[in-house]
Amino acid sequence: MDSNYVDDLIDDDEVPELTEEFSRNAVSFEDLPADLRHILSEINRGNVTFRPDPRPGEEEVTLKLSRPVLERFRASGVGWEGRVDEALRQWMEEHQAS
Repeated sequence: MDSNYVDDLIDDDEVPELTEEFSRNAVSFEDLPADLRHILSEINRGNVTFRPDPRPGEEEVTLKLSRPVLERFRASGVGWEGRVDEALRQWMEEHQAS
């Protein structure tokens, strides 16, 4: 996935216009419940990410990776899971049975 992945998911026609009414109804971060503030803070820190349901042909699995491998992929930023998938695909291509 390229760096524009999230932008590709957003349809500008579906984004509501920010009106005065919207601003009047807005709630400040400090006024949110503590558990929601915590979750939003963790997302902001990159500790929690939104993962959409798997696309057709994909399946969510639990996989144990060595700490150095995991840290290296996570350090590469958002979309690191897709890069793990791509690395495994490349390995499969290079090690096809003859």
